This record gives sequence, C-alpha cells and structure tokens, in this order.
Amino acid sequence: MATNHEVAGPVNLGNPEEFTIRELAEKVLKLTDSNSTLIEEPLPEDDPMQRQPDISIARTELGWEPTIPLDEGLARTIDYFRERLAA
Repeated sequence: MATNHEVAGPVNLGNPEEFTIRELAEKVLKLTDSNSTLIEEPLPEDDPMQRQPDISIARTELGWEPTIPLDEGLARTIDYFRERLAA
C-alpha cells in the first residue's frame, strides 16, 4: 500500500525455491509425525507445471524476501497450531 502508483496488481510473496506439492506434503507428514497417507489424483488441465513464485517485485519495490527456511517455517507453524489446539 505504501508503494508508488506504478506498482499495481498482485505482488508475489513466497519461497522462490521450487519444490513439488508432494515434497511439501511429505515434509508436513514428517514434521507432524502423522500416519496419514498421500493420495495421488490426476492433475487438473490448468495445473501449473512450475510452482516457483517470481518475487522480483517484492524484492525491488518492497525490499522483501523470505528469511526463514521452509522447514523452520513449517516447524514454527506446526508448533503454533499445536499450542492453539492445546489451549
């Protein structure tokens, strides 16, 4: 909101490291000690083949980029929700 008028539209905020949804799901299962199983379904026709956000606008216009590695961010998020559920 505090950018100049030339910055318009959505600005991607995310992790520019590429990983698959399966890899993400496997990390969550491991970090949560879950015994859930993954189910593979056919991909939708419009499913993107690359899931790697372009955060160049965030870097140049907002001076932002991620500073917390994915595994650490997932662990913090899981801990937060465990605490909330226990309360």
